[in-house]
Amino acid sequence: MRFATLSPTSAHRVAYREVVSHPGREDATSLRMGSGAVRPGARLAVDVGSVRIGVAGSDPRGILASPVATVRRGRGDVAQVARLAADRAAVEVLVGLPVGLSGRPGASAAAARAFAVALARAIAPASVRLVDERFTTVLAEAALRAGGRGSRQRRAVVDQAAAATLLQEALDAERLTGNPVGELVSSDAGGE
Repeated sequence: MRFATLSPTSAHRVAYREVVSHPGREDATSLRMGSGAVRPGARLAVDVGSVRIGVAGSDPRGILASPVATVRRGRGDVAQVARLAADRAAVEVLVGLPVGLSGRPGASAAAARAFAVALARAIAPASVRLVDERFTTVLAEAALRAGGRGSRQRRAVVDQAAAATLLQEALDAERLTGNPVGELVSSDAGGE
């Protein structure tokens, strides 16, 4: 017996789930994948803030995202992220694009775009993509609070956790659809 249900897996993403009945066992839920595949290679995601940049990375197979580092925003920040990408042999870096509830780029979008273009120049031929980061910080903050982290502890790692949320959602979406998410950034694009 099969039932298709829509089950929210985050505040703004919905995954298709299929419930399959197995003889002699209770119903099991499994995530139905589009192609089931993600392009090979490690990836990084960055959450660019005005003070800090949270960095998360995936394993070389592109399955699981985890926090990596927090980089201080300002002089040398692009070079530090580029070094992290090189150290992890990242084939792609996802840069969070602040998007408002309306779906339009938010106030910090120009800064994120400029960072993405500079990073694309620094890490070419690896690619850079801008990805909707709506709700990632809110979700990361809630998860850290639920995990018992105090306000000061959360502040130190929330940017990394937001980047990990962004990366995991992108990896999951690619597995579901078979297509990479986000807008490809050209390394020869002009700054904003």
